[in-house]
Amino acid sequence: METAKREMTFLLGEPERRLLRWIAARLPASWMPDHLTALGMVGAICVGGGYALSARHPGWLWLANGGLFLNWVGDSLDGTLARVRKIERPKYGYYIDHWVDAINTTMIGIGIGLSPYVDLPLAMLLVIAYLTLSINVYLESSVFGVFEISYGIFGPTEVRILLFLANAGLYTAALWKGVAPGAVEEIANWVFIAVSAAMFVSLAARFNKNLQRLARVEPRKPM
Repeated sequence: METAKREMTFLLGEPERRLLRWIAARLPASWMPDHLTALGMVGAICVGGGYALSARHPGWLWLANGGLFLNWVGDSLDGTLARVRKIERPKYGYYIDHWVDAINTTMIGIGIGLSPYVDLPLAMLLVIAYLTLSINVYLESSVFGVFEISYGIFGPTEVRILLFLANAGLYTAALWKGVAPGAVEEIANWVFIAVSAAMFVSLAARFNKNLQRLARVEPRKPM
């Protein structure tokens, strides 16, 4: 994995790269990449907890938004800090990142499923779709030497921003009594169904594309 090329093709990829490098260059020397990885996990716990507690009061959605920010800082800055300080541990970092990403995604998904906005089975379906795509990213990285952390123009940063805006909208809707909670839940459920379906379609398309690419790179010999 030392030579795997990182592709940040999502919409905010380049501005984020510059911002992260600027922050990493100014962090205290005592801060290490593993500290930031742990901070990202704390953020994910806050996101999941905020969603679950929003069943008691919608104000907990702001805990979820704060957690989204911490998760972005930790998840995005750990690798940048390692590269800026030239202390990158490619295989170790790649392994830890995938494990932490899976754990964080599961915690956030469970929290969303325990919220009053999305049914738990649909939240878990989205988690399964996301983790399946993550496995595909790992396989593509191993086989083709490319580490692509986005699909099209959407990457982790755009997803976090959309969740942040959705949380703010849900909080506003809760304050405005004219919006029925049942209507919000129905819309959210259909959105989760649509996103999960899009992820599985994307996975199927990339799987087919990868098989065609492998057929060109390593043509199968007749038996």
